[in-house]
Amino acid sequence: MDNSNDRTVLEPLTVERIRELWGKTYNKEGKPDWSHLFPYYHDEIVFQDSIQVVEGKSDFMDLCQRLTDRCEQLSMDIYTIAEAPGYFLFDWEMVMTFRKWPSSSIYGSTKITIAEDNRIIRQRDYFDLWGDIFNNIPYFHKPYRRFMKRYFG
Repeated sequence: MDNSNDRTVLEPLTVERIRELWGKTYNKEGKPDWSHLFPYYHDEIVFQDSIQVVEGKSDFMDLCQRLTDRCEQLSMDIYTIAEAPGYFLFDWEMVMTFRKWPSSSIYGSTKITIAEDNRIIRQRDYFDLWGDIFNNIPYFHKPYRRFMKRYFG
């Protein structure tokens, strides 16, 4: 018997469902847990952010584990979500707490593309990693901002 087409039917993603799922993933106390969110990712997911491009669900899950391992605590607040057929775009603040460094807030946006089977086939995260981290380092953030303004407008 061929079970290759046997898939759990996923509830379609909506603004409310995204808030619920991501709200369960990131928490204010301790490490994140993506286990309930992974079924919503397509096997051929392409994830891209300011640092990397990851292709395939297994590699994406490894990326999530590396992020979990690096942080003592990770939380996210979603501010706004926009929806268009097959797409969602949301703005967020992620607070990362590291072992030996102060907590850092990173502000960004995520665009997700939904495949026909209601799973996420593409995710693109947009954020200024270094600027947001450097803002939290005393005596360094002002020279960094002056440098950026001088050389990049």
